[in-house]
Amino acid sequence: MNVWLTSVFLLVTLVAEPVHPKRLPIVVRLPEKASTDNPLATSVDSLVEQAAQQFMRMPQAVGLSIGIVKDGQTFVYNYGTTERGRHQLPTSQTIYPIASITKTFTGSLLAQAVVEGKVKLDDDVRTYLTGNYPNLAYQGHPIRLVHLINHRSGLPFLLPNKPEAFTNTNTPASAVAMELMRPYSRADFYADLHQIKLDTVPGVAFKYSNTGAQLLGYILERVYGQSFEQLVQEKLAQPLSMTDTKITLTTSAQTRMAKGYDCEGILMPDSPDELQAAGALKSTVADMLKYIQWHMAEQSLTTKLTHQPTWSNGRQYASGLNWQMLKSAENRVIWQDGNIPGFSSLCASYPEQHMGIVVFANECDRTTASRIKALTNQIINTLDDQAILLPN
Repeated sequence: MNVWLTSVFLLVTLVAEPVHPKRLPIVVRLPEKASTDNPLATSVDSLVEQAAQQFMRMPQAVGLSIGIVKDGQTFVYNYGTTERGRHQLPTSQTIYPIASITKTFTGSLLAQAVVEGKVKLDDDVRTYLTGNYPNLAYQGHPIRLVHLINHRSGLPFLLPNKPEAFTNTNTPASAVAMELMRPYSRADFYADLHQIKLDTVPGVAFKYSNTGAQLLGYILERVYGQSFEQLVQEKLAQPLSMTDTKITLTTSAQTRMAKGYDCEGILMPDSPDELQAAGALKSTVADMLKYIQWHMAEQSLTTKLTHQPTWSNGRQYASGLNWQMLKSAENRVIWQDGNIPGFSSLCASYPEQHMGIVVFANECDRTTASRIKALTNQIINTLDDQAILLPN
């Protein structure tokens, strides 16, 4: 018997039994449902409700926003609150940091630069750097632009490169990284870049690297003579009418920003803008639905290029320009998630099913990312049982 039926059975039994003078009835409390704007009017509403309420039952849950596109129709659902202690339901306009999903924007900008003939994916990164960097090659094999966005450059997880800060600690890696970057200038970045020593041929081994994405952002700035944020606005956000996708928020936009919390309910500080092309963008469900529809349609040379495998395990899995991909004989799922202190997010498209999903939560602990994937799989599998499920 499941937990819900057991609880109901106990309640009915207790009501039916007489209360003895020396024995008080045991009150069994059913879990409270999270507040929501879900109208529960369609089958899609119902399946999202089931998955979302299950997600929100965890004690660390704060707020949740879900956007779905299916066959051209969009759905948005919000649960919980934007801030602990307040009854403030998120909306499609609530702003969340999207963390490493930012890297897919960086990959799209790289693809656009290739389409415009300004760079080539296999260009040596040192072509676009000032100064001498013999250390950015190993045994005559240089780091190439494509390696910066598929995590095969060999560059460290983060600059400053202090791997000892991530050992012997219960603090999540993302939180350690945030502290290391307060403050950290571009001059500091290039000084530390000179000190890196590669230990393998670039392009061979996977090694997750925020450093690589940051470096690519700086290179794109030099290629175009514009800041990374200006490039995002001019080449992606404005053409797609994504008015709330930015690094630097206005005072008005800051009032729509969700508050992020760790697993103990502690309010997390704002994420540092120094991450830039590696993870500094913020956005809304409304904007990200436009972004995922653009990628899902694959009608531009830019999106097609970002989905081309740049590395594969020879089986189902491949990586594109920071998109992760699984492919079967007939179907694909193309996705990326993002995790930063206080926030967790996921963006996935299923081109063959004409379907996509965006999920934001203003909590982040060691289980949030897997819970978001489980929620996504539950919804997507119900919408179309031919869709490939995300790996946990």
